[in-house]
Amino acid sequence: MTVTERGLRRADLTAAARREEVDERLRPHAHEGAPRHGGRYPSIVDAIGHTPLVEIPRMSPNPNVRLYAKLEFLNPTGSVKDRVAKYLIEDLERSGKLRAGSIIVEPTSGNTGIALAMIARRKGYRVAVVMPDNVTQERRQLLGLFGAEIIDSPGAKGSNGAIELAKYLVAKDERFVMPYQYGNPANPRAHYETTAEEIIADCPEVDVFVSGLGTGGTLVGCARRLREHNPDLKVYAAEPMPGETVQGLRSLDEGFIPEIFDSSLLDGKFLVSNAESIEALRAMTEREGIFAGVSSGGTLVAAARVAEEMDHGTIVVLLADGGWKYLSEDIWSRDLGADEEELESLNLW
Repeated sequence: MTVTERGLRRADLTAAARREEVDERLRPHAHEGAPRHGGRYPSIVDAIGHTPLVEIPRMSPNPNVRLYAKLEFLNPTGSVKDRVAKYLIEDLERSGKLRAGSIIVEPTSGNTGIALAMIARRKGYRVAVVMPDNVTQERRQLLGLFGAEIIDSPGAKGSNGAIELAKYLVAKDERFVMPYQYGNPANPRAHYETTAEEIIADCPEVDVFVSGLGTGGTLVGCARRLREHNPDLKVYAAEPMPGETVQGLRSLDEGFIPEIFDSSLLDGKFLVSNAESIEALRAMTEREGIFAGVSSGGTLVAAARVAEEMDHGTIVVLLADGGWKYLSEDIWSRDLGADEEELESLNLW
């Protein structure tokens, strides 16, 4: 073989290796057909979802009931709202509502705004969030890091006040475009197509699903898809006491019912207090090593009540966000008995 022939041979081998490398990238993921825990993605937006399901046996009050936690705080910005925000922005894109100079505006208690801000920055959109003026500092800092503009609404009015102000802004300024998580079908669709599918893949034997009652999107989307999988599945919601502000949850008695919420899909709901929520999340951190947020504590309280009444079975409880956004409230070291009155007055948004 001549030098020229050897050179051509090496070139052919190099080209073949490159083709094989491309083919390797196009091969199905090792978890194809199931939720991908980990994996490689073209952008942070594509990495949304695929969160793990972890058994938490030390939190189940019934040895015959297996309790699994869907760890949504492992989404890119730390909450289940990443899923929703992705679908909301993609819905705006498909509808053609985003034009030059448009500003995406959304009422939020924090998590949806943070998720929208991250995705909008990645896609090159401008975002303004309307939120109560008493939210935790961690949330404000994250929104600032992702470039969101913050418009304060009266803290005493909670998320209802933020919704009222956001609607006013949209009516007064045509630059504002609101995806409106409380009334947009893209919200429950995100959970129907992703969250519920992951639960079915990881835990096909699921008998009960428990989540917090916020916009209603998680409950509605998951209930519809999970019942297609198991018609006998039970769905329960954790709801804050009227007048209390468990982060991410809302009481239906406070005068506003999200348009996307369908109460007929629920088998029941459980009222939870600030103190109960914090006690449960602290217990989970201690017993299971899981560092979750306040609304997650509320859903754990509800799941435990369901488990106590079951003979046997499997419960999946969704933990909406992590504890990092609540450190400034010092809820992991408070004396719950001594500070009970103060605790119930906290705005844990």
